[in-house]
Amino acid sequence: MPATPVYIVCSPRPQIGKTLLARLLSEFLLLKNGQVRAFDISVREPALIDYLPAITETAEIEDTYGKIQLMDQVIINDGMAKVIDLGYYAFGEFFKMSEEIGFLKEAARRNVVPIVLFCAEGDRVSTRAFDNLRRQIPMSQLIAVENDHVLREELPALFTRGRVLRIPALPLFLKTYIDRYSFSFTGYLRQERDQSTELYQWIRRNYYALREIETGLVMQRS
Repeated sequence: MPATPVYIVCSPRPQIGKTLLARLLSEFLLLKNGQVRAFDISVREPALIDYLPAITETAEIEDTYGKIQLMDQVIINDGMAKVIDLGYYAFGEFFKMSEEIGFLKEAARRNVVPIVLFCAEGDRVSTRAFDNLRRQIPMSQLIAVENDHVLREELPALFTRGRVLRIPALPLFLKTYIDRYSFSFTGYLRQERDQSTELYQWIRRNYYALREIETGLVMQRS
């Protein structure tokens, strides 16, 4: 059986576009594979479960039981991709737990591949957190996300030493449009007849970039 990916969308900072990326990724995987499981550990922020309640469940890692319950569900090589929307307040605890339990080694043993999508920002908190992750996560499994909605300057050099996923900015009125709980990226692609619209091209571009990540994963494992 091919390796099962576990995508961890994260940042130690709030208001960084993390849940937007988790939505895009979840809808892309659902469109491509017909199934995906998403876990929301960001219920103190705009939550993934509010956008995609049919495929998302909440998870807690504030106690031992919650940590075990989450890991038991994502460490399974069942062929179904998993997406974890990791809230900023749980960032440190999650990766501390991962290191303590040997999550990466156990995942490799079970043919599960964690992919960390780190939403980058140029502040000291973000750069320090990313630098720490570089010591824990193989560079092939750590991707810096350059979100033009958030970053107003060049991406710091630290983040460009490995793989980078760029999310282009949208005009404010379109950003407000896609922020509605009822909005679906895939639904828009299916319903919009004019493929030249800015939003259509934006979604297609992001889906293509996510497909490249998944293709790279397949090639890496083969």
